[in-house]
Amino acid sequence: MSVVYLNGQFMPAEDAKISPMDRGFLFGDGIYEVIPSYGGRCVGFAAHIQRLQQGLAALEIHCALTEQDWYELVQQLIRQNGAGNLGIYLHLSRGTDTKRAHAYPKNVPATVFAYCFEIAAEPKADVNKAPRYKVITATDLRWQRCHIKSTALLGNVMHHQQAAALGLNECILFDEQGFLTEGSSTNVFIVKEAVVITPPLSHKILPGITRQLLLSILRQHSPLKVEERPVSKDEVLGADEVWLTSSSKEIAAVIEVDGQAIGNSEPGPLWLQAQQLFSEHKYSY
Repeated sequence: MSVVYLNGQFMPAEDAKISPMDRGFLFGDGIYEVIPSYGGRCVGFAAHIQRLQQGLAALEIHCALTEQDWYELVQQLIRQNGAGNLGIYLHLSRGTDTKRAHAYPKNVPATVFAYCFEIAAEPKADVNKAPRYKVITATDLRWQRCHIKSTALLGNVMHHQQAAALGLNECILFDEQGFLTEGSSTNVFIVKEAVVITPPLSHKILPGITRQLLLSILRQHSPLKVEERPVSKDEVLGADEVWLTSSSKEIAAVIEVDGQAIGNSEPGPLWLQAQQLFSEHKYSY
Protein backbone atom coordinates (compact mmCIF):
# COMPACT_ATOMS: atom_id res chain seq x y z
CA MET A 1 0.00 0.00 0.00
CA SER A 2 1.45 3.37 -0.97
CA VAL A 3 1.56 6.14 1.61
CA VAL A 4 1.12 9.76 0.55
CA TYR A 5 1.31 13.12 2.30
CA LEU A 6 -1.54 15.62 2.15
CA ASN A 7 -1.79 18.84 4.12
CA GLY A 8 0.17 17.75 7.17
CA GLN A 9 -0.81 14.08 7.31
CA PHE A 10 0.57 10.80 5.99
CA MET A 11 -2.16 8.45 4.80
CA PRO A 12 -2.92 5.59 2.39
CA ALA A 13 -3.17 6.90 -1.16
CA GLU A 14 -6.83 5.88 -1.47
CA ASP A 15 -7.72 8.08 1.51
CA ALA A 16 -6.27 11.28 0.01
CA LYS A 17 -9.02 13.63 -1.14
CA ILE A 18 -8.79 17.11 -2.70
CA SER A 19 -11.76 19.37 -3.43
CA PRO A 20 -12.72 19.98 -7.08
CA MET A 21 -12.71 23.65 -6.07
CA ASP A 22 -8.94 23.44 -5.57
CA ARG A 23 -7.26 25.95 -7.87
CA GLY A 24 -4.75 23.33 -8.94
CA PHE A 25 -7.65 21.42 -10.51
CA LEU A 26 -9.51 24.45 -11.84
CA PHE A 27 -6.59 26.54 -13.13
CA GLY A 28 -3.40 24.48 -12.97
CA ASP A 29 -2.49 27.10 -10.36
CA GLY A 30 0.47 25.45 -8.70
CA ILE A 31 4.09 24.31 -8.65
CA TYR A 32 5.63 20.84 -8.61
CA GLU A 33 8.95 19.04 -8.32
CA VAL A 34 10.12 15.48 -8.97
CA ILE A 35 13.15 14.35 -6.96
CA PRO A 36 14.85 11.01 -7.71
CA SER A 37 16.09 8.91 -4.82
CA TYR A 38 18.01 5.65 -4.70
CA GLY A 39 18.04 3.66 -1.46
CA GLY A 40 16.91 6.74 0.44
CA ARG A 41 19.53 9.07 -1.08
CA CYS A 42 18.07 12.02 -3.00
CA VAL A 43 19.79 13.55 -6.02
CA GLY A 44 19.97 17.36 -6.01
CA PHE A 45 17.59 17.73 -3.07
CA ALA A 46 18.60 21.27 -2.07
CA ALA A 47 18.49 22.50 -5.67
CA HIS A 48 15.02 21.02 -6.20
CA ILE A 49 13.68 22.70 -3.07
CA GLN A 50 15.29 26.00 -4.00
CA ARG A 51 13.60 25.89 -7.41
CA LEU A 52 10.32 24.96 -5.74
CA GLN A 53 10.56 27.96 -3.42
CA GLN A 54 11.46 30.25 -6.31
CA GLY A 55 8.42 29.07 -8.24
CA LEU A 56 6.14 29.60 -5.26
CA ALA A 57 7.49 33.13 -4.84
CA ALA A 58 6.95 33.87 -8.55
CA LEU A 59 3.31 32.77 -8.26
CA GLU A 60 2.84 34.41 -4.84
CA ILE A 61 1.83 31.14 -3.19
CA HIS A 62 2.71 31.07 0.51
CA CYS A 63 4.05 27.90 2.11
CA ALA A 64 5.73 27.95 5.53
CA LEU A 65 7.71 24.71 5.01
CA THR A 66 11.48 25.23 5.21
CA GLU A 67 14.12 23.19 3.40
CA GLN A 68 14.60 21.15 6.60
CA ASP A 69 10.84 20.58 6.83
CA TRP A 70 10.82 19.33 3.25
CA TYR A 71 13.79 17.07 3.95
CA GLU A 72 12.10 15.45 6.94
CA LEU A 73 8.82 15.08 5.02
CA VAL A 74 10.56 13.48 2.03
CA GLN A 75 12.65 11.13 4.16
CA GLN A 76 9.60 9.94 6.08
CA LEU A 77 7.71 9.41 2.83
CA ILE A 78 10.62 7.40 1.43
CA ARG A 79 10.81 5.23 4.56
CA GLN A 80 7.07 4.57 4.57
CA ASN A 81 7.25 3.47 0.93
CA GLY A 82 10.12 1.02 1.23
CA ALA A 83 13.18 3.19 0.53
CA GLY A 84 13.90 1.60 -2.85
CA ASN A 85 14.39 3.46 -6.13
CA LEU A 86 11.73 6.12 -5.81
CA GLY A 87 10.72 9.37 -7.45
CA ILE A 88 9.22 11.85 -5.01
CA TYR A 89 6.53 14.08 -6.48
CA LEU A 90 5.85 17.35 -4.62
CA HIS A 91 2.79 19.36 -5.61
CA LEU A 92 1.59 22.65 -4.17
CA SER A 93 -1.48 24.48 -5.41
CA ARG A 94 -2.78 27.85 -4.26
CA GLY A 95 -5.50 25.99 -2.36
CA THR A 96 -9.29 25.66 -2.25
CA ASP A 97 -11.59 28.68 -2.49
CA THR A 98 -15.36 28.86 -2.16
CA LYS A 99 -15.80 30.09 -5.72
CA ARG A 100 -14.08 29.92 -9.08
CA ALA A 101 -12.49 33.31 -9.78
CA HIS A 102 -9.38 34.18 -11.76
CA ALA A 103 -7.94 36.60 -9.20
CA TYR A 104 -5.76 35.14 -6.46
CA PRO A 105 -7.88 34.56 -3.33
CA LYS A 106 -6.71 35.88 0.03
CA ASN A 107 -6.13 33.87 3.20
CA VAL A 108 -6.49 30.49 1.50
CA PRO A 109 -3.96 27.87 2.69
CA ALA A 110 -1.97 26.13 0.01
CA THR A 111 -2.69 22.50 -0.78
CA VAL A 112 0.49 20.45 -0.17
CA PHE A 113 0.62 16.93 -1.64
CA ALA A 114 3.48 14.46 -2.01
CA TYR A 115 3.77 10.86 -3.08
CA CYS A 116 6.38 8.33 -4.23
CA PHE A 117 6.52 6.17 -7.32
CA GLU A 118 8.96 3.49 -8.37
CA ILE A 119 11.70 4.47 -10.81
CA ALA A 120 14.32 2.47 -12.66
CA ALA A 121 17.68 1.70 -11.09
CA GLU A 122 20.34 4.40 -11.33
CA PRO A 123 21.51 4.97 -14.92
CA LYS A 124 24.92 3.51 -15.60
CA ALA A 125 27.70 4.71 -17.87
CA ASP A 126 27.51 1.65 -20.12
CA VAL A 127 27.22 2.15 -23.88
CA ASN A 128 25.87 -1.37 -24.33
CA LYS A 129 22.97 -0.79 -21.93
CA ALA A 130 22.24 2.89 -22.60
CA PRO A 131 18.82 3.74 -24.05
CA ARG A 132 18.93 5.19 -27.56
CA TYR A 133 16.56 8.13 -27.98
CA LYS A 134 14.92 9.11 -31.24
CA VAL A 135 13.31 12.54 -31.31
CA ILE A 136 11.50 15.00 -33.52
CA THR A 137 11.59 18.80 -33.57
CA ALA A 138 8.81 21.37 -33.44
CA THR A 139 8.26 25.10 -33.01
CA ASP A 140 7.80 25.87 -29.33
CA LEU A 141 4.12 26.76 -28.87
CA ARG A 142 4.04 26.84 -25.05
CA TRP A 143 3.55 29.85 -22.82
CA GLN A 144 6.33 32.38 -22.26
CA ARG A 145 7.12 31.57 -18.62
CA CYS A 146 8.67 28.14 -19.02
CA HIS A 147 11.22 28.92 -16.31
CA ILE A 148 8.42 28.38 -13.75
CA LYS A 149 7.82 24.67 -13.05
CA SER A 150 4.07 25.09 -13.23
CA THR A 151 1.60 22.24 -12.92
CA ALA A 152 -0.14 23.65 -16.03
CA LEU A 153 1.69 21.33 -18.45
CA LEU A 154 -0.80 21.04 -21.31
CA GLY A 155 1.58 22.68 -23.79
CA ASN A 156 4.35 20.26 -22.82
CA VAL A 157 1.97 17.31 -22.97
CA MET A 158 0.81 18.23 -26.48
CA HIS A 159 4.39 18.54 -27.75
CA HIS A 160 5.36 15.23 -26.12
CA GLN A 161 2.36 13.58 -27.75
CA GLN A 162 3.63 14.69 -31.17
CA ALA A 163 6.61 12.38 -30.61
CA ALA A 164 4.68 9.61 -28.87
CA ALA A 165 2.20 9.39 -31.75
CA LEU A 166 5.15 8.55 -34.02
CA GLY A 167 6.59 6.00 -31.61
CA LEU A 168 9.45 8.34 -30.72
CA ASN A 169 10.87 9.39 -27.36
CA GLU A 170 10.84 13.18 -27.22
CA CYS A 171 10.07 16.40 -29.06
CA ILE A 172 12.76 19.08 -28.89
CA LEU A 173 11.64 22.63 -29.39
CA PHE A 174 12.86 25.74 -31.20
CA ASP A 175 11.68 29.31 -30.78
CA GLU A 176 10.34 31.54 -33.55
CA GLN A 177 13.90 32.53 -34.51
CA GLY A 178 14.89 28.87 -34.92
CA PHE A 179 16.98 28.60 -31.74
CA LEU A 180 16.83 25.60 -29.43
CA THR A 181 14.83 25.99 -26.22
CA GLU A 182 14.36 22.56 -24.60
CA GLY A 183 12.50 19.27 -24.91
CA SER A 184 8.90 18.77 -23.85
CA SER A 185 10.16 17.23 -20.59
CA THR A 186 13.94 17.61 -20.83
CA ASN A 187 16.80 20.04 -21.24
CA VAL A 188 18.97 19.59 -24.34
CA PHE A 189 22.75 19.59 -24.84
CA ILE A 190 24.79 19.17 -28.00
CA VAL A 191 28.45 18.23 -28.45
CA LYS A 192 30.53 19.56 -31.33
CA GLU A 193 34.28 19.05 -31.65
CA ALA A 194 34.56 18.10 -27.96
CA VAL A 195 32.67 21.22 -26.77
CA VAL A 196 29.54 20.66 -24.68
CA ILE A 197 26.91 23.30 -25.49
CA THR A 198 23.46 24.07 -24.08
CA PRO A 199 21.18 27.11 -24.41
CA PRO A 200 21.43 29.76 -21.66
CA LEU A 201 18.61 30.00 -19.14
CA SER A 202 15.76 32.35 -19.96
CA HIS A 203 12.00 32.56 -19.57
CA LYS A 204 11.80 30.00 -22.42
CA ILE A 205 13.70 27.27 -20.57
CA LEU A 206 13.11 25.41 -17.32
CA PRO A 207 16.20 25.60 -15.09
CA GLY A 208 16.55 21.82 -14.90
CA ILE A 209 18.26 20.45 -11.81
CA THR A 210 20.05 17.72 -13.75
CA ARG A 211 21.15 20.40 -16.21
CA GLN A 212 22.49 22.47 -13.31
CA LEU A 213 24.28 19.51 -11.71
CA LEU A 214 25.79 18.35 -14.99
CA LEU A 215 27.18 21.80 -15.82
CA SER A 216 28.73 22.07 -12.34
CA ILE A 217 30.21 18.57 -12.51
CA LEU A 218 31.69 19.05 -15.97
CA ARG A 219 33.22 22.40 -15.04
CA GLN A 220 34.68 21.13 -11.77
CA HIS A 221 35.70 17.58 -12.61
CA SER A 222 36.55 17.41 -16.32
CA PRO A 223 38.75 19.22 -18.82
CA LEU A 224 35.86 19.55 -21.26
CA LYS A 225 34.95 22.97 -22.55
CA VAL A 226 31.37 23.91 -21.68
CA GLU A 227 29.37 26.73 -23.28
CA GLU A 228 25.96 28.20 -22.54
CA ARG A 229 24.90 30.03 -25.70
CA PRO A 230 22.16 30.09 -28.35
CA VAL A 231 22.04 26.92 -30.44
CA SER A 232 20.54 26.82 -33.94
CA LYS A 233 18.62 23.94 -35.47
CA ASP A 234 21.41 23.40 -38.00
CA GLU A 235 23.84 22.97 -35.10
CA VAL A 236 21.58 20.36 -33.51
CA LEU A 237 21.28 18.40 -36.76
CA GLY A 238 25.04 18.68 -37.35
CA ALA A 239 26.10 17.82 -33.80
CA ASP A 240 28.50 15.01 -32.97
CA GLU A 241 26.29 14.11 -29.99
CA VAL A 242 22.93 15.25 -28.62
CA TRP A 243 21.90 14.67 -25.00
CA LEU A 244 18.65 15.02 -23.08
CA THR A 245 18.78 15.65 -19.34
CA SER A 246 16.12 15.24 -16.67
CA SER A 247 15.80 13.91 -13.14
CA SER A 248 14.48 10.55 -14.37
CA LYS A 249 16.81 10.15 -17.37
CA GLU A 250 19.97 11.78 -15.99
CA ILE A 251 21.87 12.06 -19.32
CA ALA A 252 20.19 10.36 -22.28
CA ALA A 253 21.90 9.89 -25.63
CA VAL A 254 19.94 10.90 -28.74
CA ILE A 255 20.80 8.90 -31.85
CA GLU A 256 18.27 10.37 -34.29
CA VAL A 257 16.63 13.78 -34.82
CA ASP A 258 13.83 14.10 -37.40
CA GLY A 259 14.94 10.81 -38.92
CA GLN A 260 18.54 12.00 -39.32
CA ALA A 261 21.31 10.07 -37.60
CA ILE A 262 23.35 11.81 -34.92
CA GLY A 263 27.02 10.79 -34.96
CA ASN A 264 27.27 7.09 -35.69
CA SER A 265 23.79 6.38 -34.27
CA GLU A 266 25.25 5.22 -30.96
CA PRO A 267 25.85 6.94 -27.59
CA GLY A 268 29.05 8.93 -28.06
CA PRO A 269 32.32 8.96 -26.12
CA LEU A 270 31.59 12.26 -24.39
CA TRP A 271 28.18 10.96 -23.30
CA LEU A 272 30.00 8.06 -21.66
CA GLN A 273 32.43 10.41 -19.94
CA ALA A 274 29.65 12.74 -18.79
CA GLN A 275 27.49 9.92 -17.41
CA GLN A 276 30.46 8.42 -15.56
CA LEU A 277 31.20 11.78 -13.94
CA PHE A 278 27.54 12.40 -13.13
CA SER A 279 27.20 8.99 -11.47
CA GLU A 280 30.33 9.66 -9.42
CA HIS A 281 29.51 13.17 -8.20
CA LYS A 282 25.70 13.63 -8.27
CA TYR A 283 25.26 13.12 -4.49
CA SER A 284 27.79 15.86 -3.71
CA TYR A 285 25.44 18.72 -4.64
